[in-house]
Formats: sequence, structure tokens, C-alpha cells
Amino acid sequence: MSGGAPVDLLSIGDRLVARAAPGEQVEVFVARGDSTEVRVWGGEVEHFVSAHSEGVGVRVVSGGRTGTSYAGTLDPAAVDEVLMEARANAAFGTADEYAGLVEPDGVDTVPIELWDERLAATPTEDKIALVTELERITLGLDPRIRVDDADYSDGGGESAIVTTTGIRRHRRANSCHVTVSALADDGDETQTGFGFSVGDAPGDLDLTEAARDAVDRATRLLGATKPRSRRTTVVLDPFVTAQVLGIIGSTLNGESVVKGRSLFRDRLGETIAAPGVTLVDDPTDARAFTATDVDGEGLAARRNVLIDGGRLERFVHSGYSARRAGTVSTGNAIRGGIAGLPGAGCLALQLSPGASSQEELIAGIDDGVLVQSVSGIHSGVNTVSGDFSTGASGMSISGGALGAPVREFTIATTLQRLLLDIAEIGADLRWLPMRAVGMSLVIGDVTVSGSS
Repeated sequence: MSGGAPVDLLSIGDRLVARAAPGEQVEVFVARGDSTEVRVWGGEVEHFVSAHSEGVGVRVVSGGRTGTSYAGTLDPAAVDEVLMEARANAAFGTADEYAGLVEPDGVDTVPIELWDERLAATPTEDKIALVTELERITLGLDPRIRVDDADYSDGGGESAIVTTTGIRRHRRANSCHVTVSALADDGDETQTGFGFSVGDAPGDLDLTEAARDAVDRATRLLGATKPRSRRTTVVLDPFVTAQVLGIIGSTLNGESVVKGRSLFRDRLGETIAAPGVTLVDDPTDARAFTATDVDGEGLAARRNVLIDGGRLERFVHSGYSARRAGTVSTGNAIRGGIAGLPGAGCLALQLSPGASSQEELIAGIDDGVLVQSVSGIHSGVNTVSGDFSTGASGMSISGGALGAPVREFTIATTLQRLLLDIAEIGADLRWLPMRAVGMSLVIGDVTVSGSS
């Protein structure tokens, strides 16, 4: 119901939950939100979308059988129909002894501010002007640069979860970010680079930093050649580290563990990483792009230490995966929206940072490669066997300094070896529009396959 006075989301949940039949568990997830996307090219708006969405999803569990239904509206008649459809669908479900809803576990939410009125009050014209300025700054940094696209994106909304088991939570959050993709031309050669900035409101975005990152990444690669093949030390750029952490996080997902799809499924309590590695999932850190105070099932989000000083301490669980594993939820349920069932997953990963900048880390390396971007990382990593192989580009390292640009090479190891071979962790935390925080990472003994 988008017209008239705003509908109270919790009241919708309360009304449906009150209609649960005896012996029936009911979960109601209600959400609404707004988003804006702007793309500028050549000083003109090339793409613009301003969207509003709202809806309700219902899950009914009865006799071990689960039924779901959803509607993309908050119209009262449609909302009532969703409950009846979920109840009917449950009758056709397959019985599952682990099916059920979470119950309150006594963990209080951490008070963090996730809603910024500055973003909510920003006019559309200002958003367009912002990304237009980003393109202008990028073009002005180097005469060899063209801008492929400059984008602004934001999103904000609220959701509520109410269940017959006693969960009753409300959440409101918003955020924004800009990205720019640059092309560097030099004769017949063209290289690409990207930059980004994230913030709670447009005024927090650093356009100059985003532009400089894109230009630097593109121009650095001009004249790049394949590096010689060898086993050597690699330094991962913060953006690449965040991608790698996302993959490592998927191996610590309780859902993957109970299904036998994680290489670490039988290694709780064992050393799986170098002594300096402490990996935490902390969605209560408000600096994280995916920060939240509640998970996808309405439990309080919390800081979970997954690897402590190299030792595997914990997997992350939703209510369902926890029941299958004989443990309790870690507040790590993730749901994709009103239509999806919650699953388990890491919410906001970060390594405990070291004390050195990327420049200081490189200064201590006699021979190596700085990896600035990777391609095919998800298809090139097997989270069951641990095999790791991905295409890459970046800069050579020689005598503690950056050397010539390199591209069209492969880095290969295994996830098991990668974690154990982490030599240093940078202090250069980068908050990215991802579920993991980036920082530079030094990894020894990696196979680089380039020229013979």
C-alpha cells in the first residue's frame, strides 16, 4: 500500500501471526524500500532508475513441513491471501525433522545507527550532479583517460520480522556508493581501471579518491607484459583481498558444512591459518557496508570470531543449519528478500589488520607481484577441494619497489596453503560495497604462471 499514511510493518506481522492455527509456526517478513541508480556518460544521464518496492513473505511450518508464499504489495487483502497460500503449500511439503523457526536466544541487539536522514533528504538532482562531477574529475586527471561509465547507487528501507516463537524485530537502514570505470589509451593499447567510494550519505563520498583509483589502475597497466613463471610472494590489493575473504567465508558457512561441501567441515579446533590470522564476522561494526543489528531471522546480529590466531573456532549458522549441526544459531541468517527462505552466511567479514601500509609491505619484498585485479575467481576456486587458480593483473615487485606492469597471468595455490602462507596483513582497511572489508595481504609461495 504505497498511497496514504505509511503502514506500520510490525502491525502487519502481528496481525498475521495472531491467526496461526494450533501447532503451527508462522513467520512474517515485511519490507519496503526505495533505491536510485544513475549512470552518466559524456556529461549526460545515460541511465536512471528510481524504484520503490514493498511486500510480505510468509513461512508456515506444520508437522515438519514448510510452506511459503509472498506478495509484492502491502494491500490487506493480498496480505491475508499470502498466509492462506503458505498454509496450503505446507500441506504439500516434504517432512523435515529440522524444519522450524528460531526462538529468542537472549542476545541483545547492538545499538548502531544504520539510517542517515541526509541521504533520505538528498534531491535527485544532487545525486545526478554528484556522478557528473565524478566523471569530470576522472577525465581531468590524465589526458590518456576516457570514462567508460560513472555510476551512483543508493538504497534504503525498512523491514520487520514477527513470528509465533516470539521474534519481533524492526530494522531501518540506508547507504550509497559511487563507482567509475576508466579507460587509458596509449597508441593501440587500452587498459581499464575502476574506483569507488562508499558512505552513509552523498556528502561522505570521496569523488577524488574514486577517480584517482580508477585512473591509477588503468594507466599503471599500460605496456603490461606477462611476468615470468615462478613461485613467489604476492601482495593482494584490498579489493582482491575482499573477494578472497568472501570465498573463505563460504567455506565457514554452516549450511555448506552440514551438506559436506566445505573443505574445513571436520577441522574445528585445528590450526588452519598462519598465527597472525584472526578472521571475524562483525556486522555490528557500523563502518561495514553490510552492517546490521539483526539477521535474516530476527535474531540479534553479533561479532563472531571464526579464526583466532590461526585456529578455526566457529562456523556461522542460521537456525536451520544449527539444528542440523546440533548447535545454536550464530545470528547469521541471510535472506534475499520477501520471496526467499533464510540461509546461513557471513555478514561482514574482516581480518584483524596489521600495522603496515601497502607501501611498507612492498618495501620488504625482494621479488613478487602486486595483484590488483583477478578474473574468474568464483569459477576458479573449489571450496570443497580448496583448489585455487585465477587470472590476474597488477605490478611486478623488485627490490622492495613496484616495477613494470604485468597482466594475463595466473596465480595458483590452494585455500589451505593460502591461509597458512599469509605472511603479513596490511593496516589499509578499505570499506567496500561487499560483505567483506579489504586490506593488503602478503602471501608467500604462490605459483605465478605467465611467460616461460
